[in-house]
Amino acid sequence: MTATEAARLPATLHGDFHVHSTFSDDARSTLAENIAAASAAGLSALRLTDHVRASTTWVPEFLAAVRAERIPDGLTVHTGVEAKLLDASGAVDIPAGLVVGPGGVDAVVIGDHQFPGTDGPWSPTATRERLDAGLSDDDALDLLIEGSIRAMERTRHAQLAHWFSILPKVGLAEDQLGPQRLTAWAEAAAATGTIVEVNEKWACPGPEAIAALLRAGARIVASTDSHVATDVGRYERVPALFDAATARVAAETEEAR
Repeated sequence: MTATEAARLPATLHGDFHVHSTFSDDARSTLAENIAAASAAGLSALRLTDHVRASTTWVPEFLAAVRAERIPDGLTVHTGVEAKLLDASGAVDIPAGLVVGPGGVDAVVIGDHQFPGTDGPWSPTATRERLDAGLSDDDALDLLIEGSIRAMERTRHAQLAHWFSILPKVGLAEDQLGPQRLTAWAEAAAATGTIVEVNEKWACPGPEAIAALLRAGARIVASTDSHVATDVGRYERVPALFDAATARVAAETEEAR
């Protein structure tokens, strides 16, 4: 992200709120390397986030390792665990007894890695098979929004990761969601205090969804979903997504005058 691009973003986006370390089995950089990269990029905030599932036992070790790191001046480090949304009831795949808040992780970063089905998570292939067998696009989109809202209601200190990235994987598109679904989703984020990230890696959510979040007054942050330190705080697509969303909201405000 260049200085000009950074200047276009609100202060809440001057951070990277989804960064993986070697505590995740698919990432290459250490906690220290990510912290150093965030400082070098001029970020003011960093969320160190690693993948968990119900069977994960290393969260206390992760938290102790973060506490042991030296944090450069001007950088605030937050912690998180990334867990997948499981089903339309809003269940999330987190370890039993996970402490969230004081003494634990700062946030549960919920990922839409699979589709939230009525009977558990559906893989992209299984979801496409259901669509081919007669599940309507509208019913599938309703399930996704229902599961999203229920997850926000059930999960304290939540952050939505790369939301709506599941849609193209199952043959659907974000622009099919429509204003009514996006408004309900965004208002639930605002009402529950859920943070929503604009994700560089997956370029989502898109401008219409971000605009809905802005109208609702939800908190929005930027993330790279970095798995290597050289990507931390490096934004190319996020500024454009945010610009398009703010332009939509500004145009609506002007028309209403």
